[in-house]
Amino acid sequence: MFCFPARYTVTATATLDEPAPGTTPASANDVALQDSARALIGDLFRRSPALYWIDLLLSAGTAWVLTAIYFTAPAWSALQIAAFLVATFLFFRAGTFIHEIVHMPGGQMEGFKRTWNLLLGIPFLMPWVLYRNHIEHHNHRHFGTPADGEYLPLGSSPLIEILKYLAQAPLLPLFMMVRFGILGPASWLHSGLREWVLTRASAAVSNPYYSKRFPKRDEAHLRTVEVLCFAYIIVVATLLWRGSISPSHFFMGYLLLAFTLGLNWVRNLAAHRYVNGGDRMTMAEQVAESINITGQTWLTIAMFPVGLRYHALHHLFPGVPYHHLGEAHRRLMQGLPPDAIYRSCNRTSFFSAVRELWQSASQTPPGQSAMRAWVPGSGRT
Repeated sequence: MFCFPARYTVTATATLDEPAPGTTPASANDVALQDSARALIGDLFRRSPALYWIDLLLSAGTAWVLTAIYFTAPAWSALQIAAFLVATFLFFRAGTFIHEIVHMPGGQMEGFKRTWNLLLGIPFLMPWVLYRNHIEHHNHRHFGTPADGEYLPLGSSPLIEILKYLAQAPLLPLFMMVRFGILGPASWLHSGLREWVLTRASAAVSNPYYSKRFPKRDEAHLRTVEVLCFAYIIVVATLLWRGSISPSHFFMGYLLLAFTLGLNWVRNLAAHRYVNGGDRMTMAEQVAESINITGQTWLTIAMFPVGLRYHALHHLFPGVPYHHLGEAHRRLMQGLPPDAIYRSCNRTSFFSAVRELWQSASQTPPGQSAMRAWVPGSGRT
């Protein structure tokens, strides 16, 4: 039985590098945008731990029960298919709490973070510490540039880049098994390999060209979860070798993991417009580059859990907890002036956002691809 701690308060400041007012027109616009918006939602930065616990335990607990049904139900039966689909969406929902975790101040809800790792991080080979790099995604010096691990200029590059991005989704579980089952343990024995792993294989990113060393202050934490993930892989491999797990069950597990991770991979297509060419962006430009999905449909609820539908709002105020984002969006739409840049971020559905991205990419000739700024050795920086 879990005890719900008292409600925490987080500050209303974003994780952006906010310039001083009046330095440049761009910085003045940034400050004016945040000040006017903060005045409307300043009371919505309080996080409710009880809601986090209930949501996580119900989502993950139900998903694991459905996973057991998926493995034991008759092959290709309606029951097995339904259990698979519902389990993946619930795992996806529970998994997206990793995004909330990395935005929590250090020392806050530590039990929740450890429980999340136990329920999802270790068995799914995605411990939350690997997502530390996400904070850089909110820094105007990195956002939308090759230094941003979560940004690729898919809208200002030819369509082939979107297809290459989507082709990676089925391979994500394989990447993680190699990372934690081979590279991680081997790097414990070789300092040179360790540095490579810490620089090139220790961040949860969608930008394959991202290269930045893992923070030294978190290396002990990383080593701990590496050991746990490796032990988990060894247990699964042993059960598979002894026949306690059949190859078909292993494939079923891989499929479940790939589909779950693929949901987020596809959802990410509607997080931003992805049209920046690699230059630094102001905070206002960062918000304008981000997308809110405002349509109330079953697909929006399933594909954008835990507040992910309000991605532009999240980039304006990363500290607002997911359970207040809907109210915050309502207040901003009512209180901001008609010409506020925030209003241009809204899209009616996932499909409208992806259609816009697709059309933008289809109009980009190969010779004008912004991806050249991301690819090392392309001759463009």
